Amino acid sequence: MTSSDQNTTAGRLKSRPQFLAVRNGEQRRGPLFLLEVLDRGEPDALPRVGFTVTKKHGNAVERNRMRRRLREAVRLSASFAMKPGHDYVIVARRDLLNAPFERIGKTLCERIESKQKNSRPPAGSRKE
Repeated sequence: MTSSDQNTTAGRLKSRPQFLAVRNGEQRRGPLFLLEVLDRGEPDALPRVGFTVTKKHGNAVERNRMRRRLREAVRLSASFAMKPGHDYVIVARRDLLNAPFERIGKTLCERIESKQKNSRPPAGSRKE
């Protein structure tokens, strides 16, 4: 594998412990999906990505279609935006099924490159 291949590909998260570890990282919410990001602290390692589509979002055919659309969006555009040494879990939402494909890729890239906005302070930190 050459260094140019490393910049264009992403590994896969496959086991449950890997997915659960990413839950402790940063969450970036949106209308099409939730993106969970975890910095593994390994700057030389490939980025890894995993996909989650829960049963509440449709039958098996619909869930597989959502998963395939996400995989293709990552392959075509988002893998270039992923940072080395980071894990990404993309949790699909129902709106992903009917969204235009260009919007999925564009939103995914924007969400990967953006940082989480602190909309409000954590509970119990109010000044008196």
